[in-house]
Amino acid sequence: MTETAPARARAEIDLAALQANVRALRAQAPTAALMAVVKSDAYGHGAVPCARAALDAGATWLGTATPEEALALRAAGLNGRIMCWLWAPGGPWRAAVEADLDLGISGVWALREAVEAARVSGRVARVQLKADTGLGRNGCQPADWPELLAEALRAEAEGLVRVVGLWSHFACADEPGHPSIEAQLGRFREMLAYAEGQGVRPEVRHIANSPATLTLPESHFDLVRTGIAVYGVSPSPELGTPADLGLRPVMTLSASLALVKHVPAGHGVSYGHQYVTAGDTTLGLVPVGYADGIPRHASGTGPVLVGGKWRTVAGRVAMDQFAVDLGGDEPPVGERVVLFGPGDHGEPTAEDWAKAAGTIAYEIVTRIGTRVPRVYVNTEQAG
Repeated sequence: MTETAPARARAEIDLAALQANVRALRAQAPTAALMAVVKSDAYGHGAVPCARAALDAGATWLGTATPEEALALRAAGLNGRIMCWLWAPGGPWRAAVEADLDLGISGVWALREAVEAARVSGRVARVQLKADTGLGRNGCQPADWPELLAEALRAEAEGLVRVVGLWSHFACADEPGHPSIEAQLGRFREMLAYAEGQGVRPEVRHIANSPATLTLPESHFDLVRTGIAVYGVSPSPELGTPADLGLRPVMTLSASLALVKHVPAGHGVSYGHQYVTAGDTTLGLVPVGYADGIPRHASGTGPVLVGGKWRTVAGRVAMDQFAVDLGGDEPPVGERVVLFGPGDHGEPTAEDWAKAAGTIAYEIVTRIGTRVPRVYVNTEQAG
């Protein structure tokens, strides 16, 4: 972790840690290929640098939610297999087909738009049919699976598509022992068997996300899709800390102390005066707020490390700033304030902020906004 002070704020992204995480995840699923999911700007870490680092560490697929995210990776010069799965009618189907993306298909309407794009572009569309095995979001219900397969096979016979994948997604893989896990696995196997019985010959079958990659080897099939674990964040406290899982957090978020001042007892702090000083004290101003992704729900609870001590957000998190009660200490203006990181130096972690805000660590890292520059460190160790 670099000790360089930020001008205002910065998110340091440790690419060597990311690569170590990819290698650790590959070791957990040695018989399957690994997809590094870089949706939502790589969970807030920066899609293109993280994608390149993950591929260098042995990932053979990249995954995004939206086709626009996948097309941006292609535009950045990333070749190889890239899959995207969150479509709306009228999406950039032709551009995706021409960019040789793998298209996640959850219903007949989407298949038809992919087929039309293939017809217009003169290219074969690579499609991966998604089964809803119990999550209840995207994906084709078992009752509709025969119709989707029949139409896909007709399009394949016409040379317009190639059904390269069959896949699904867990609802509760981050809750060990949840009965839905075995139920979904059984349903997935049934839907696979039906598809293959109809003549589908997929290159890859996949259902495992990060928690399933770490805990359910029977779910690995041909490919595992690892998202949050790539970035060194535990998929669930129930599964263990990142260290328990052999992972290392990749992002360290810090800011530069913008003001230190003395205030008397009884002084209100921030909007609504939800915090009032108990005695004469010093306040420090941290120049990041909810516009930067600092959760307002962590008002009064969010932890930071400043001057070697844990402090807590005093009062409400505002759009651009929040205060901490320094208890009379007087660190210099410009002192580094660490909001979260790996925890090596006693700083809070993303999980600490998730607990403070009543959310999950996924949200903490993903919501860090574009006003906070990403600074890539340990790039010389990556590779």
